[in-house]
Amino acid sequence: MSSPLTLEEMRSVLSAMPDPVFILTRTGRYAAVYGGTDERYYHDGSGLVGTRISDVIKEDKAQWFLDQIETALRERRLLINEYTLSGSDVKGLTEVGPSEPIWFEGRVQAVSFEVEGEEAVLWVASNITARKQMESRLRELSETDPLTGLFNRRRLLQALEVQRHHLTRYGRAAVVLVFDIDHFKRINDELGHQAGDDVLVKVADVCRATLRATDVVARIGGDEFVVLMPETSLAQAEPIAQRLRQTLVEQLHKMLGRQMTSAVDVTVSGGFSELQLSDLRPEDVFARADSALYEAKRGGRNRVLPR
Repeated sequence: MSSPLTLEEMRSVLSAMPDPVFILTRTGRYAAVYGGTDERYYHDGSGLVGTRISDVIKEDKAQWFLDQIETALRERRLLINEYTLSGSDVKGLTEVGPSEPIWFEGRVQAVSFEVEGEEAVLWVASNITARKQMESRLRELSETDPLTGLFNRRRLLQALEVQRHHLTRYGRAAVVLVFDIDHFKRINDELGHQAGDDVLVKVADVCRATLRATDVVARIGGDEFVVLMPETSLAQAEPIAQRLRQTLVEQLHKMLGRQMTSAVDVTVSGGFSELQLSDLRPEDVFARADSALYEAKRGGRNRVLPR
């Protein structure tokens, strides 16, 4: 039977770990720092030994670390948390340091002996920034239209559910505007699908520049777009919808110029409706807005109508 590792051998094992290992006392003193050999993610942390978290990290963040230590000591179980550190969290860093927050997963476990006369924990910090970035990218892909960068139908429905809750609980109004580009097929037929894609991207850009920061804009298919206007009544939505239509028509005319050979103008038609307490599904308000859109088409296009 092999003999247990000596203290020196144990230190050697800890020092070889790719992720940094901190021995932290209850008062936040760095009693020892091991590992962190993966130079892609970590700098030498040996200079922290003898300092306290509050010497290095700004007050609010330092208190969070102390709270985690206290919890691990009190509950005597493995504590796993995810947290960020950025240049703004570190004392003495102004123009240097990471421009974006770095994500870590911390594994914190109380040790069974005192260190420098205090209870202490072992804290392993793993850099998980790449994983978080991938999660963010996957979430973005699941919620946005790849061509325009606007929200997709899935994300729009989520936002609409929030507004339904606000209407039911607080009586806060919201309006849904549905619009599309009149004769969009002729753009594709005469100028090609790339030109059609460019027009859709232009529509998205105009929406971002024209609408309010609180408005939710989505492309839900083809040339059909939806704008969800929170905290907005039908009367308040009217000038917003009209201004958006006029701006879109002006910008699309500038963009396409004399490229279109047909006599048909590139215009925009839309319909909008206010969210009702009687709406049981998102489709209910969409149906009313769609009905107004088709009425605008039948009435000669190039207009937005309420319903």
